[in-house]
Amino acid sequence: MKKLAIELLVVAVIAAGAGVLLSTLQPAPAANPDAGAGSQPDCAAAASDILDLPPVVTNLAAPADAFIRVEASIVFDGKSTPHPEVLAAEIATDELAYLRTLVLTEIQGPIGLANLRQDLGDRAVTRSGGKVNEYILRTLVVQ
Repeated sequence: MKKLAIELLVVAVIAAGAGVLLSTLQPAPAANPDAGAGSQPDCAAAASDILDLPPVVTNLAAPADAFIRVEASIVFDGKSTPHPEVLAAEIATDELAYLRTLVLTEIQGPIGLANLRQDLGDRAVTRSGGKVNEYILRTLVVQ
């Protein structure tokens, strides 16, 4: 069990490193020659806020002695979300309910991690009524 948790952690670290490496290799956006020195920043970037969700710690469905800890953040539209703390608490509650149904074999390896990230992101968007633009999985520890 301990070996499995270590392997999962190593795969998660490698996947995160690959993501960082790929994001740094993307070319920078070309400067717009028509834009003046006092141009406004992109409206989507200006209207978006980021909020850390409370950490979620729970046991998995199987094996019963396996625990998972997830720390995540959400990117949301700050203008259309009057109380983002309430939204974050609702999303964290939904995360907890979902994580309790998982089996360890479902989240093993890079495909399992990608599926988990996608499922949690979809649940966050659904729970928020489309106000969440992106779900960022910061840490995932299975023990």
